[in-house]
Amino acid sequence: MQRLLDEHLDKLKTRIIKMCSLVDEQVSFAIRSVEEENLELAGTVIDLDKKVNKFDVKIDKICQKIFALSQPVAMDLRYIMSSLTINSNLERIGDIAVNISENILLIQKKPAFYNQTKIAEMFTIVQQMLKNAIDSFIGENAELAKKVILSDDMIDNMNAENHVILKEIMKYNSENIEPAVALLVISRELERLADHTTNIAEDVFFIVEAQMIKHKYEKYLFTQDDEEEEES
Repeated sequence: MQRLLDEHLDKLKTRIIKMCSLVDEQVSFAIRSVEEENLELAGTVIDLDKKVNKFDVKIDKICQKIFALSQPVAMDLRYIMSSLTINSNLERIGDIAVNISENILLIQKKPAFYNQTKIAEMFTIVQQMLKNAIDSFIGENAELAKKVILSDDMIDNMNAENHVILKEIMKYNSENIEPAVALLVISRELERLADHTTNIAEDVFFIVEAQMIKHKYEKYLFTQDDEEEEES
């Protein structure tokens, strides 16, 4: 029975890693489609979404199969439960990449005021967050997961700044409204992407440390850990 469970778990991990790679590529292409004004890449992102959805279904099915045929306990159980939510978050990240690509297709190119926003900085941070979240899952690295979680506030703040900047730009010239709204959507989608990436990191932390840190509890938990380290 344990051997069969191990085989299913190996297959599950392989599928999630492939899903991670596919979604990471989607996000990378979506960001490049905006930065390079590359509409062909934007179309590629949208086409890739079908593959992501297929992996989503495959991962759900194997998790259901493991629950039906085995009786996982302890870390194996945490791993399977978290795999379901990681899979869901990856699928949503893929959808967000599509939304970003659709918005550059809508406006065709970046407006002149693009560099007044924090979007380029958000692209860099979000890509690193996703990479770290994936690496933390593959390596079962709680410290790397923690790093992702603590980066989320930066993206929240930048998104809020973008809303202030872009609203002022729209007030200044009504011709700016359509491209500014598109950038507002992209900024908001990046904030959502960071949230889903953080959810993945929280699940990795749960797998490795057996501690639930959702709903901003990590701020208390991690601060407490740092204080204990200083005292010792």
